[in-house]
Amino acid sequence: MGLKERLAGWLLPGLKNLAYISAGHGRRSQSWAASSSGPNNTLTGNLGTLINRSRAAIRNDPWAASGLEKLVSNIVGTGIKPKSEATDDEFRKQLQALFLDWTDESDADGQLDFYGQQSLAVRSMLEAGECFVRLRPRQLKDGLSVPLQLQLLEAEFVPWDYNDDLKSGHKVRAGIEFNGIGQRVAYWMHKSHPTDYTTLDTADLHRVPAEQVLHLYEPLRPGQLRGQPLLTQVLLRMFHLDKFDDATLLRQEIANLFTGFITKPSPETEKVDPLTGRPIVYDLQGVPMVAMEPGTMQELSPGEEITFNTPPGAASNYPDFIRQQLMAVSAGIGLPYEILSGDMKGVSDRALRVVLNEFRRRIQQIQHNQVVFQLCRPVWNRWLDRAVLSGAISAPDFHTNKAAYKRVKWIPHGWAYIHPVQDVQSQNLAVRSGFKSRSEVVSEQGYDSEQIDDEIAADNRRADELELQYDSDARADQKQQEPREEDKPTDEYETTR
Repeated sequence: MGLKERLAGWLLPGLKNLAYISAGHGRRSQSWAASSSGPNNTLTGNLGTLINRSRAAIRNDPWAASGLEKLVSNIVGTGIKPKSEATDDEFRKQLQALFLDWTDESDADGQLDFYGQQSLAVRSMLEAGECFVRLRPRQLKDGLSVPLQLQLLEAEFVPWDYNDDLKSGHKVRAGIEFNGIGQRVAYWMHKSHPTDYTTLDTADLHRVPAEQVLHLYEPLRPGQLRGQPLLTQVLLRMFHLDKFDDATLLRQEIANLFTGFITKPSPETEKVDPLTGRPIVYDLQGVPMVAMEPGTMQELSPGEEITFNTPPGAASNYPDFIRQQLMAVSAGIGLPYEILSGDMKGVSDRALRVVLNEFRRRIQQIQHNQVVFQLCRPVWNRWLDRAVLSGAISAPDFHTNKAAYKRVKWIPHGWAYIHPVQDVQSQNLAVRSGFKSRSEVVSEQGYDSEQIDDEIAADNRRADELELQYDSDARADQKQQEPREEDKPTDEYETTR
């Protein structure tokens, strides 16, 4: 047999002349149906079902609900807050105070502040894959600090199955209108939620200009127009896992209903109560009523035997099976298993640090790419425009120098220290070595360095007025090092002594 024949014998059936085994069509892969659809046809054809099942899982499955809540709390926390980087100190302080006042007025529904809207928008993005935010300009007579409010809308408001070619040359794809060069120019929206109970006509769509709408979602493929629910990869697994867990619980419950079983040698012709020897009393449904009290001693009839029920316990590998399934769920939603389940068994501090560091990188990615870029920055820019136009704040050269006024840094909620003493010492060394600024250290903890400096200065002034001295006051060391008046040299002799 030649070399060519021997090499051919090594190839698996159906894989000849293939460079990639995974591209084969043999027996092992013949049931693998992989779609070749583009990013939008693949998603929008199934989006309604995915959203409905995702919401059903979050309503009923504790693991789905817990995973969603933990992701939202880590992404938003108490809020991703702005720190203006305008060069004018007085303008910057006025701007920060004005934005703080507006955060309580931002919700068009009047239920949340701006940071609560951040949480709700992120929750909607994870649950349904996306969230729409309408920028609602208001009139001066409405009495708002800045005449602007935000309205959060669910994914169903923009129909993903609406596609059209308009007479203007624009195209509508998945409910989004594009111009000739592919820019988003409008969103086609229902006037109210199309599947919610309402007396309004929800069949008619109306066009909303794109500059009035923010679209919060995570594109997973280039050109993807709509968002994908977070639970997409694990919905089916969680559905069957929940049924399996419930069936196991029900089996244990049914098994424990039976106390014991009485075996008789032959069928009884006379139906009597084996506990009392009296005729059996039946209820209205024909069910025999048997009474038993603690400490009862029952004499059995000749030939009768009693066997007590020993209900089977859960399988010995049941905890390991559930753990393995939850690990797959955790991987699918990007949440560490330890955080999802609360199971810290066998996890060391070093392993936990590695897990948290990887998790925090993912959270920071969502914070920057989705929350800050798609929501916070556009809101800040539109809010600042409205603030200047309404006269809520004075900026004489705003229209010629917008970039200088609009510079802003968004500060997420800080992470808790894993080892507080060591972490603070390392931050201190980084600042003293010039590897990091003190402002950056403060920002990483979710605070504004200028606000902290103002608070420290106020604390120091109050302490000086009340003649108080604390160990936290760094000036105490300096005061101790300064010589007292009576210790200072008084003449030339003492100076050179």
